[in-house]
Amino acid sequence: MLFALEKIAFRLYMAGFKLATALLPFRWPQVFRGANSSHALLAHIAAQQHSGLLLVSDTALSKLGVLAPIQAELERLHIPYQLFDHITPDPTNAQIEAGYQALLAANASALLAVGGGSVMDAAKLIGARAKNNKPVLHMSGLLRVWRGMLPVYAIPTTAGTGSEVTIAAVVSDPVNKRKLPLIDVRLLPKAAALDASLMTGLPPAITASTGMDALTHAIEAFLSKNATRATDQQALAAAKAIFRYLPRAYKSGSDLEARQQMAEAAHLAGKAFTVAGVGYIHAIAHQLGAYYHLPHGLANAIVMPTVLQFSEPKARRKMALLAKHCQLADAEATEQQAAHALIAAIRTLNQDFDIPCRVETLQPADIPAIAKAALKEARFTYAVPRYLNQQGAEQLIRQLLPDVTAA
Repeated sequence: MLFALEKIAFRLYMAGFKLATALLPFRWPQVFRGANSSHALLAHIAAQQHSGLLLVSDTALSKLGVLAPIQAELERLHIPYQLFDHITPDPTNAQIEAGYQALLAANASALLAVGGGSVMDAAKLIGARAKNNKPVLHMSGLLRVWRGMLPVYAIPTTAGTGSEVTIAAVVSDPVNKRKLPLIDVRLLPKAAALDASLMTGLPPAITASTGMDALTHAIEAFLSKNATRATDQQALAAAKAIFRYLPRAYKSGSDLEARQQMAEAAHLAGKAFTVAGVGYIHAIAHQLGAYYHLPHGLANAIVMPTVLQFSEPKARRKMALLAKHCQLADAEATEQQAAHALIAAIRTLNQDFDIPCRVETLQPADIPAIAKAALKEARFTYAVPRYLNQQGAEQLIRQLLPDVTAA
């Protein structure tokens, strides 16, 4: 009875949340598209006459030479910059503080993020840290980045997070085993380049996990009770492109068309979930990342079929629409058949990409805390199609154990 009353309260709250979201002043970034569009973005940055840039990235991209053409063009355009390439997956508060000190030392007034979701999140967090003059842990939650952030420009090197067009950034707190999101319209970058030529060398495993991350964004945005006509169109287009082009990008990293289509799809999915939100797939995946350092896209891919199976009774109609739009089910299929076809197609993608169906490091003793943290994250932020309580969340997560008979 209590859970039934809670669900009614959540639905009423989310209806108000949807109305409030419609009033938010989204200022979408200017987007440069196509091979070598990163150079067009850099020319745009040069015209802004910033005192200097902090170039935020990671050491892997530096060693692979991905940053070299970016740095050469910055120098050609006489844009002063300082490289800070110490970002790791799931950036921590300590890394953000180090980046903030690098920003001060460089006398930089803007940031350029070149990398995946962690790098773009880190640039946003450093920019917010600089403008608000307080640790980012104190700005976690909804609409708490009161003074905004320094201008951030983004060049994604993976087609996954869509962080170049989202109002969120996630900081890790390894001491307390948690990931804390900052959600604020002030976290939108100023401009971005979707440059597939920077993605052709991405290894197949990373191509797969980041692509499945984008698919998760599209699906959860489409199933959200806060979806709008615009987000539905974006999510449908993104999902259809991902089902078509992700296998191609995985098999042939040099397929420039597939890479560009995936970059566009991740971008569309990012816009969709920025407005509509995500759901329990993300809520659980975030905790698995915090506890076991599981990469976010990989965690989403593992969790997705199990959560969709749970959501299907309440999300059947939209799951069927999605499946038919992506040509995963015949037009004559029933809603239940089409919804099941969607889940089956995702399981098949995971198998084709060598993504496991279980979390090998998941410990039964951790499940109650993981479930509690996931429910807390989702409660007042995600308009999910079907609600979980503590017992149900624990039962769902137990299905991810390496030995599902373990409890």
